[in-house]
Amino acid sequence: MITLGVVADTHVPDRLPALPPALFEALAGVDAILHAGDVCVPGVLRELERVAPVHAVAGNRDWFLRLPLDRVLAFEGVRLGLTHGHGGLWGYAREKLRYYTVGYYHQRFLRQVWARFLGVQAIVFGHSHWPVNFRQNGVLLFNPGSFGPDYRAPHGAAIGRLIIDGTQIRGEIVPVPVPGGPGVLPPDPRIKDRL
Repeated sequence: MITLGVVADTHVPDRLPALPPALFEALAGVDAILHAGDVCVPGVLRELERVAPVHAVAGNRDWFLRLPLDRVLAFEGVRLGLTHGHGGLWGYAREKLRYYTVGYYHQRFLRQVWARFLGVQAIVFGHSHWPVNFRQNGVLLFNPGSFGPDYRAPHGAAIGRLIIDGTQIRGEIVPVPVPGGPGVLPPDPRIKDRL
């Protein structure tokens, strides 16, 4: 059995001054860490590497980190796709235009993420800041939500755990108490189709 820690949207230092000790406690014992983008500074990856090997992708705030937009990884024969989900510079620009003109539709975003990978058993992503943990056509769609303080989850900051047992993969979203964190933001009226 393998346990993968999943972190997304840490936003250090623009929204979170540093990774808190509670994050490292929550990740203790994982076999590897997946960072689904918006790392913001390379020090975040170096700190996480002290816990376990890190596999990361570029988010819309990671232009200088030289990370890929998408990765396909295999653990014990289970293939998973890792992406931030913003679709690069032009995808992000189109998304922002839609957001300010017609609102954000989470279902449309999930379709974009889904279309990025074929032949995987799970797709891990970030960007939306909303936790997602469900299967669609046999594929696990997984986002732990934002760890940086723009929390959309009912429990605030969270990490994810992916448990691979044989050929099966399942996800868990684990709340992480962040002292002094701002908690949950009120709903944004421009956002439609909440899950």
